Amino acid sequence: MPAVGTVARAAPWVGAMPWVGAVPWARAVPGIGAVPGAGTVPRAAPRSSRPEPAGPRDAARRSLWAQRRRAGRLRGAGWAGAERSSGARTLSLPQRWGWGAAAPCCRPPSSAGAEMLLARGRLGLLLLGALLAFLLYLLLPAALHGQRSRPDEGKRGRRAANNTARAGMAAGEPPVFYREVLAGTAGPGRPDVLFLHGQAFTSKTWEALGTLALVAGEGYRAVAVDLPGYGDSPPAETVLTAQGRVAFLDHVLQQLGMQRPVLISPSMSGRFALPFLLVRGDQLSGFVPIAPVGTKDYTAEQYRRIQTPTLILYGDRDTGLAPQALQNLQHLPEHHVVVLPGAGHACYLDKPEDFHRALLGFLHPLK
Repeated sequence: MPAVGTVARAAPWVGAMPWVGAVPWARAVPGIGAVPGAGTVPRAAPRSSRPEPAGPRDAARRSLWAQRRRAGRLRGAGWAGAERSSGARTLSLPQRWGWGAAAPCCRPPSSAGAEMLLARGRLGLLLLGALLAFLLYLLLPAALHGQRSRPDEGKRGRRAANNTARAGMAAGEPPVFYREVLAGTAGPGRPDVLFLHGQAFTSKTWEALGTLALVAGEGYRAVAVDLPGYGDSPPAETVLTAQGRVAFLDHVLQQLGMQRPVLISPSMSGRFALPFLLVRGDQLSGFVPIAPVGTKDYTAEQYRRIQTPTLILYGDRDTGLAPQALQNLQHLPEHHVVVLPGAGHACYLDKPEDFHRALLGFLHPLK
């Protein structure tokens, strides 16, 4: 190709082109191989010896090169951050981009900030302690006063809470249903207590009222029965007469193993309790009539022969049976009277605390 050689000779820059010598056919073309520099690849000049470009675009390139060199130095130094000469905290490149070192929000606070947080924490603890001390100052005296004012009541409540009523059916004729709470801490010589009930009630009344548990908690065996035809006790024709009712109570005491009990008799149960009191009064440790029926069936002379300790108990709002019962029962020589203010015929339901207090006060001296 003579034209190629001619062109090569006419254009000296062709020999300076590094790729010309690298092309295989360039060596074979006449004229090209003779071009100075053809067939050899000139070595690249060092970066430091490269001519710096001029112009706005070249200035931008120089700036970019300088940034890249600076970034390379930072990477070589382990991405160490540098602070400005003014003392303000700056971020290294990895911190700015979220690499390696912790972000500024995660860096530990300065010593001044830590001291401030510590001071605030101490102040909060002091305020909390002062508040708790103030609350104890207000509440503790009231609690201690409540414990000192009623020391026995809490003790009785704990003893009563451990006693649970058990139910059963006394064998014999007629069968009798009963509920019983055994004495929690039986005292020496303390009598058993037998509870009868009124016409509208059963033995369940005394359990629900807490009377059985309370009395048992004081060391007494407490038993409540369902009279024939009431509650779970079947009817019995034998109790239609006074003698039959006395025999019924004899049967109950024998089957339940009760000796010299205290007999509690409200309202309708007076039909059972009063005949038994007149005939078997010496077999009772005490008698508590609560406005019972049938008191007018006996004379003052019959009452005077009874030596059984008696508590006549009624509510001041009971204007029916209570005055009549009091008029007749006051002939009993060993009696005293307790009137519950604000209570009606079933005074034990209207004023249970007053009733329990009066009952326990009567039981304690008995032997």
